[in-house]
Amino acid sequence: MKKILLATILLLSNLSAQAGDVVSADMLSAHNSYRSTVGSPTLKWSNNLQVKAQAWANQLKAKGCGMKHSGPGENLFWASAAKSATGKDAEGNWIWKSSLQPVSDKKVTDSWGSEKQWYDYANNQCNAPAGKACGHYTQLVWKKTTEVGCANAVCDDFSQVWVCNYAPVGNMQGEKPY
Repeated sequence: MKKILLATILLLSNLSAQAGDVVSADMLSAHNSYRSTVGSPTLKWSNNLQVKAQAWANQLKAKGCGMKHSGPGENLFWASAAKSATGKDAEGNWIWKSSLQPVSDKKVTDSWGSEKQWYDYANNQCNAPAGKACGHYTQLVWKKTTEVGCANAVCDDFSQVWVCNYAPVGNMQGEKPY
């Protein structure tokens, strides 16, 4: 019994050591930096939203790390694995090794904040090119949102999924974000 318990504890500690844990203070700081530029009030961290985000990140991981929203009021981020060549095989082909790419809370938030360039506040429209969006940015700065909770999961191929949940949810049709 003690051996099983010890093995379980070691397994869980190894799994959590692989994940780049979200640092709530860093994530809040990154979010609130964008919010302050448009006059939206600062967000508070929500442990309940973090639990919800972790559950969804874990579910995405279990399904192969595809990107799919669980519902409104959520931002997603995906990072590929870092790949490096470790040498060549006997036939001269490169041997590649995947590892966990370092991703910060700020980098995740900045990816969403970068969508600001396509958002036209005067007309409340997104003018993003094909394959790009504005909805992550507008959720990030949504004035009526007061709380955020974020989490991530490391996939079997060392890619990562990051999830942030917001309350109250933003991106209401026809409303300006701030």
